[in-house]
Amino acid sequence: MFAFNTQFSVSLSKANFCTIFQFPSPFIYNTDKKSTTEKQTKKTKMWFFRRKGASGFSYNSTAEEVTQGIDGSGLTAIVTGASSGIGSETSRVLALRGVHVIMAVRNMAAGKDVKETIVKEIPAAKVDTMELDLSSLASVKKFASDFKSSGRPLNLLINNAGVMATPFMLSKDNIELQFATNHLGHFLLTNLLLDKMKETTRKTKREGRIVNVASEAHRFAYREGVRFDKINDRESYNSFGAYGQSKLANILHANELTRRLKEDGAEITANSLHPGMITTNLFRHMGVFDGLVSNLGKLVLKNVQQGASTTCYLALHPQVKGVSGEYFLDNNLATTTAKAKDMDLAKRLWDFSMDLVK
Repeated sequence: MFAFNTQFSVSLSKANFCTIFQFPSPFIYNTDKKSTTEKQTKKTKMWFFRRKGASGFSYNSTAEEVTQGIDGSGLTAIVTGASSGIGSETSRVLALRGVHVIMAVRNMAAGKDVKETIVKEIPAAKVDTMELDLSSLASVKKFASDFKSSGRPLNLLINNAGVMATPFMLSKDNIELQFATNHLGHFLLTNLLLDKMKETTRKTKREGRIVNVASEAHRFAYREGVRFDKINDRESYNSFGAYGQSKLANILHANELTRRLKEDGAEITANSLHPGMITTNLFRHMGVFDGLVSNLGKLVLKNVQQGASTTCYLALHPQVKGVSGEYFLDNNLATTTAKAKDMDLAKRLWDFSMDLVK
């Protein structure tokens, strides 16, 4: 047994080892290159980091590699959690491809530093920073209002920000912090900006894309998936179960959003992804495991450039035009748990979330 903390331990079977340390899973994606959007649905085993899936990309592909030759000029993107980790790399690569990037950050000083670094490397980059605290519904509402007042279009919404395995805490709105930050803040942000995205797609005739950064950790959500009746239950709280719950919610949100967008006839897609395990500050709440991750990271974990690749692939690549309601890993279609595919659960989560943000 390998114990992460006193609340959570898991037997390191081959499947769990792949999941926890984000190695290419033995059940995830197809290697037949005949048709990316059709053939990828036939998931096959893939064990080697460098072996390419149906998209032509792999575990080792970087964000720059998967967007090579793509012109994002004329597109505007919001990237949450853009002041560090894969959020900052996503912002950099989108800017490199000509996208006007709005970095939505909680720490404006850190966001300014990242912006300056990007502009120094890419003098022609269009990058702006705006303050956003996803754990506060008031902050989300203010951000959305300020963005809409700016008159900017919105083509891409990258719901990237998150916290991981925190001790039990409540948000400013008295909602369990991981659920509030990772899911609910993004849920409200997306809803508030959806009309702007629809308007942009109508005017520009270009597909809008919503990308939810989820995780393979959705496999470790609470047994019931989402604890609707115990969302704030301190006694039964499990830091990893709560994280898995929030990541499951990211996938369910994208799936239900897809259903609703199709009903509306909107030319906007919504997909979710697992970025891989990267040595970012997500691990700051994980004690001894943080040190283990830092040491193992040199050998087995993705770097930030690889970690941002699937996000950038879903944001810009023409291979996924029209693809919606899917889950990706290593730039290829991947499988999820049965709960993540449960449309009744997705609808219930939507209704539950709507009640919380009223």
